[in-house]
Parts: sequence; C-alpha cells; structure tokens
Amino acid sequence: MDQPYIIELGQWLDTPPGQYVLDWEQTQVDRMVANLFGYHAMQIGLPELDFLRASRIRHKGRTSVQFQHGSQHGAVAVAEPEYLPFDTQSLDLLVMPHVLECSVNPHQVLREAERVLMPEGRVVISGFNPWSLWGARERIPGLDPLLPVPAHNQVSLVRLKDWFKLLSFELDRGRFGCYAPACVTERWLKRWSFMEAAGDRWWPVCGAVYVVSAVKRVAGMRLVGPVWKRARARARRQGAVVSQELWKQKSFKRHK
Repeated sequence: MDQPYIIELGQWLDTPPGQYVLDWEQTQVDRMVANLFGYHAMQIGLPELDFLRASRIRHKGRTSVQFQHGSQHGAVAVAEPEYLPFDTQSLDLLVMPHVLECSVNPHQVLREAERVLMPEGRVVISGFNPWSLWGARERIPGLDPLLPVPAHNQVSLVRLKDWFKLLSFELDRGRFGCYAPACVTERWLKRWSFMEAAGDRWWPVCGAVYVVSAVKRVAGMRLVGPVWKRARARARRQGAVVSQELWKQKSFKRHK
C-alpha cells in the first residue's frame, strides 16, 4: 500500500468534509454488516476507526500498514493489504474502507480478499467516486486538491464491477452518497444538506463516495444439509410413492 495516502486519509477524516464523508460511510457499513453471521471478521486499514462496530460476528480484528506505538485501538495486525497474513478461506467478512484507491496494486488487494474469504463470504468496500462533483473538482487545473487521494488513483464503480467479474465476486448491494458540493467548512456543508435527498433521487451515481458489498461465489458449490434431514426427506418421498401405488391398486380393484 502507498502508505502516505492512507495516512493522509486518516488525518483528512478529522476535517469537516472528512467527517461528512465518514458519518455517511459509517451508517452504510453498519447497515450492511449488521445481519451478517460467521466466525471471523477483519477490517483492513484505518484501525483508528471501527467499521465493524455493528457486526454480530464475535471474533473481529483490524490491520494497519505500519506499527503505531502506544495505539489505543486494541490488538492491530501490521500487514500490507496486498499480502494478508491470514489462511486461505479463513474469514467470513472483510471491510475495506478506501483501501483500493490507497494501494499501488488494487487488483492484487482484491485477489487477496478473494483468497482469505470463505465461500459465500462477504467484502464491503468504500471509495471516492471519480465521476462526481468532488472528482470533477480534483481535475480542474490550478485548484488545490481537496481529497487526500489523487483523482487518477480513485476506482470507479464501473471499474470495480469489472474486477468483480474477473474474480469470483458477485455484487450484492451498494449506494452512492454525499451529494453536497466540495466545501471545506461545516457551515457550507450544512447549507448544501438539501442536496442529499435531491441527489439520491435525481442523480444517484454522482455521489462523492460509494459503499458496495460483494459475495464470494464458488462455481459448482452446493450447500448440503445435515444427513438426518436428507434421510427424512428421502423417507417422505418414498412414503409418497408407496401411497400412490396402493391408491392405484385399490382403484384398479374397484373398477375390476
């Protein structure tokens, strides 16, 4: 991971526009992970934030790209997102806030996510939308950048969908948000708050950020129930066949 980007992002999230983005993203991630079940969940990057707070999964952890001396965020694993130190098919949920756009090799990050996730496991990803008012502003020559991530590093949702197709991920759900123009003060962000409802209705793909959820599908995999359930179902089918044969015999005797 390109460490300066993720470090600058963590600092930027303390600014008024950063808080605006963070509040929206946190709400969306909470909704997406609240009803997911499993044994192990991991948040990749931004360990100072807790994007797994609404998850019901018991065993949860966070990773960081560098060691943070005196960290107050509990046990944090130091790991590069491109090379996660977890066993293959060992996690049920991965949350990756702005990880792809902060990485020098985002496709490798997704391959690692696919490797460590269990079949039917889920990955939740957030990112800046390059096709938004904020993204357009970043491309205007002469203006100081507002976002901590350069425009050429931002991963569009169209591009992300293509990567999902190349791997074994199936897009489950997602949302765009933060439709207010790029402002640096909380006062002006509140003045533009009416844009949220209007943008969500009239130009939903132009939100400044997005959060999506995808499921890891394994071709040819079939979920099999317990043996006693299969035996009971087989007994019911056999009983139905026997009953049908007896009815036919009785009906034949009556007509005879």
